[in-house]
Amino acid sequence: MRSVRGMRIASVFAVGGLVLGAAACGKAPEENKGGGTAAKKYSACMVTDVGGIDDKSFNTSAWKGLQEAKKANDNIDIKNVQSKAEADYEVNLTGFVNQKCDFILAVGGLMSDATKKAAQANPNQQFAIVDSNPGVDNVYPMQFDTAQAAFQAGYLAAGMSKTGKVGTYGGLPIPPVTIFMDGFADGVAYYNKAKGKNVQVLGWDKATQKGSFTNDFVKQDEGKKVSDTLVAQGADIIMPVAGGAGLGTTAAAQASNGKYSVIWVDVDGCESTPNCPTLVTTVVKNIPDAVKEAVLKAAGGEKLQAKPGFVGTLANNGVSIAPYHDFDSKVPADLKAEVDKIKADIAAGTITVTSKAQPTK
Repeated sequence: MRSVRGMRIASVFAVGGLVLGAAACGKAPEENKGGGTAAKKYSACMVTDVGGIDDKSFNTSAWKGLQEAKKANDNIDIKNVQSKAEADYEVNLTGFVNQKCDFILAVGGLMSDATKKAAQANPNQQFAIVDSNPGVDNVYPMQFDTAQAAFQAGYLAAGMSKTGKVGTYGGLPIPPVTIFMDGFADGVAYYNKAKGKNVQVLGWDKATQKGSFTNDFVKQDEGKKVSDTLVAQGADIIMPVAGGAGLGTTAAAQASNGKYSVIWVDVDGCESTPNCPTLVTTVVKNIPDAVKEAVLKAAGGEKLQAKPGFVGTLANNGVSIAPYHDFDSKVPADLKAEVDKIKADIAAGTITVTSKAQPTK
């Protein structure tokens, strides 16, 4: 069990990043207090997992959602407390219950057990959680079917590849990582079937669930090492799903003078990495909007239903692929149109995307 939980700890780093200058940094809760008014403030309180508020991933994105909710409704007060270890989760959640927070947000699947326990002990308290579903009535789950957008990215990569080989790798073989890789591989397969081609996917085999991993979500040299191997095998487009380790790949790709390019994950890499010129697109997980909407609804008096909760899809803009940015003129118009058609077909159910790692409802 400890090894599994250790993998879950790593999972919070398993995606690309978002840099927000307004993120809180202190150990103690940070509050955004509005001016004194007669109306009672609605308090939305967030507990980070061990990744911290500046993880450029789940926590930073969720905090942005709270900030955007406050901008939209100035009667909302927001605050966060950062967890330094697993033992902090239940303590921090209970602390916000005792502070009588109206809405308590937990971030990341790592916090699922602690959130479930706190929610069951406080059945009248509104909780919410990102990237997990504890299955408790007063916990509103926000999950994301990133396989759908990764399917688009795989098709795009296959269509853009000059070598006929594309690659992907992960941090660890855990659901928040492999869901991206499954979708990517299926998108390539769909391209091959549609075009009568044989573009190969290096670094991941969906059928066996085996592939290339850094076993680290921070060390850029590990990411570069894995992608160097994929490039040596012929890949000219690579999708890292390894958090900060993936920056080793984007930096090397930019230094390669166009030998290969990258597809980023989680949040638009042109907003969160220094390597926009080498990024074809990003498989986006829209955490900020999901959190913002949940908080605004709750503050408006709406009861957030645990079932079905929220699952981000292409149809509801919970997942997407980012603009092509520097690659906009390089992606053929017909390929852009095909990628857009895939989005419409997936949203309509004409194309079904599957992954063992897809969110539970």
